[in-house]
Amino acid sequence: MTVEESVHVVFDEVDRKNIQISKNSAEEDEQNISLEKLDICAEKQPVDCSKQPIEILQQSELPKEWRIPRDLSVENIIGQIKEGVSTRSFISNFCRHTAFVSQIEPKSIDETLKDEKWVEAMHEELNQFARNEVWFLVPKTAEMNIIGSKWIFRNKLDEDGMITRNKARLVAKGYNQEGGIDYGETFAPVARLEAVRLLLAFACMSGFKLFQMDVKSAFLNGYINEEVYVDQPPGFEDHQYPNHVFKLKKALYGLKQAPRKWYERLNNFLLSHGYERGMIDKTLFIKKANSEIILVQIYVDDIIFGAT
Repeated sequence: MTVEESVHVVFDEVDRKNIQISKNSAEEDEQNISLEKLDICAEKQPVDCSKQPIEILQQSELPKEWRIPRDLSVENIIGQIKEGVSTRSFISNFCRHTAFVSQIEPKSIDETLKDEKWVEAMHEELNQFARNEVWFLVPKTAEMNIIGSKWIFRNKLDEDGMITRNKARLVAKGYNQEGGIDYGETFAPVARLEAVRLLLAFACMSGFKLFQMDVKSAFLNGYINEEVYVDQPPGFEDHQYPNHVFKLKKALYGLKQAPRKWYERLNNFLLSHGYERGMIDKTLFIKKANSEIILVQIYVDDIIFGAT
């Protein structure tokens, strides 16, 4: 009798109490191995399998769908081996996020008001309006050109595709604006991709780090000169003054002049603090002090900056 050892073990995936290695029958075809043969050591009557000779199925005798390659390469393993399996941490992060956010994006304001998670997101957006003093209520008159407003709901995802927060944005229906009355110039400079690449190359050559920041509710910081009136936010009308409208002091998302007004205020702030604007790229700002410099590249509400 010859006993051969192998690292390849065949398990019967049927739910049983004792699943052990079976005796191979050389007379039967390998495609017709029955479950009864695999359960010799799992009968109702306890059997001492340690006293019975067992032949381990060889790699060549296994069905094709059961065969496991010997040459497993480290390159085929996903993730860092030293960090271990991240299943528990993934589930922990998933539970932590899903407990405080809604998993669906509502399609109407009535549907949104029934979900407390989205109501909190809308309150957060309106708090930004109050903090920046964007508007104030005034009585409605027939001469006013009233611009409507609407809510936009989006689920923000992280790099793993998990929902991290519910974002509600109140925007103006800018397509109702009339040129020359509700807005003047609308053009705002935007950094070209080539300019960003040049900045990255210069930072690499000079050996300093670049940082990126996103300005929260950036357009709410730009002052407007025109008289613009918008309806009260759907679902959040003032019960004392239901017929009043908001007069804007600052730009609102959706207005045609909003990007330009934001850029003008940021531009004036940087110039007043000793920065110089680029002659060719108007979104690049440089400040020099002796042999040191700091660079600021603007792309709408995203800013890349770094210094020697």
